[in-house]
Amino acid sequence: MSVPFVDLKAQYESIKEEIDQAMASVINQTAFIGGDVIEAFESDFAKYVGASHCIGVANGTDAIEISLKALGIGEGDEVIVPALTWISTAGAVNNVGAEPIFVDVSADERTINPELIEGKISDKTKAIVPVHLYGLPARMGQIMAIAKKHNLKVIEDCAQAHGAEIDGKRVGTIGDIGTFSFYPGKNLGAYGDAGGIVTNDEELVKTCRMLSNHGQLKKHNHQVIGRNSRLDTMQAAILKTKLPHIEKWTEARVQVAKWYENRLADVIKPITPANMRHVFHLYVIQSEKRNELMAKLKEENIGCAIHYPTPLPHLNSYSYKGHSKGDFPVAEKLCSEILSLPIFPEMEEQQVSMVSKVIAS
Repeated sequence: MSVPFVDLKAQYESIKEEIDQAMASVINQTAFIGGDVIEAFESDFAKYVGASHCIGVANGTDAIEISLKALGIGEGDEVIVPALTWISTAGAVNNVGAEPIFVDVSADERTINPELIEGKISDKTKAIVPVHLYGLPARMGQIMAIAKKHNLKVIEDCAQAHGAEIDGKRVGTIGDIGTFSFYPGKNLGAYGDAGGIVTNDEELVKTCRMLSNHGQLKKHNHQVIGRNSRLDTMQAAILKTKLPHIEKWTEARVQVAKWYENRLADVIKPITPANMRHVFHLYVIQSEKRNELMAKLKEENIGCAIHYPTPLPHLNSYSYKGHSKGDFPVAEKLCSEILSLPIFPEMEEQQVSMVSKVIAS
């Protein structure tokens, strides 16, 4: 029996009739750009997260970039980002003309270490972008206290954390603005690229909408230099159809994580602090024998991956910053030991057992 890393077809088949009907409706109405479906999804997702507004955009990377611009961040500014995450978090900072300043992560949670942030703040620092990595929230209480002390904006990168919580409050609503990716493999995924921005700030809503739609709120009335980053109507219809199922799917992910927790041995497993809700976008273990385990899993046709193999500061794209080995010791160690195991809502206990036995063998 093979085990896929993720099974998007299984999810589709579980709600096939609903999805097919939603897609057919868009086609029948030839409503491919804009319209009521997008507004309905934005309203539903904002309500789900607990925010006043959601602005649909083309993808999660654009969501970060537009948020930075809406907050007035650009040339000459610095933005604090974690050393371990997907490159979009830092790349978006570069793309608005600002400079990402990397901070190491904590060994246990693997999210940005708040204890190290203040040491990286300068008079050019304008914002912090904490990433809720793998589905676990960053330590937002400490981060928000630092931001308040230094008058910094906070953009929550929630690309992997739909529905994650701290003390019952959903991520994306704690900072000034929250960004989401709806890439197909996410906990709430479209059938192509899609993204969203959430906030309670009316002015930010207005600015984000203008920036994402050629600088206009009304057609031909361009107030600022914007871009074309609209949420596709077909993707909005798919996301709106999927959204009512996300809590059921999240609970299924948590159950898969519990099965792993009970079966895996001799590896470091992910933690969930008592005041947090981990939504397990990824189930990431840690082992000094990572490469050996990865080879064994692949031999048995079990999907696995490394998220991520290189700390951002050590990528070629950031060689200009001159960082050396040892500058980010925790991220460096993690990148040499982490391994993402299969996890998806439809995963069965028998599949988890198979994965666990191969790792133990």
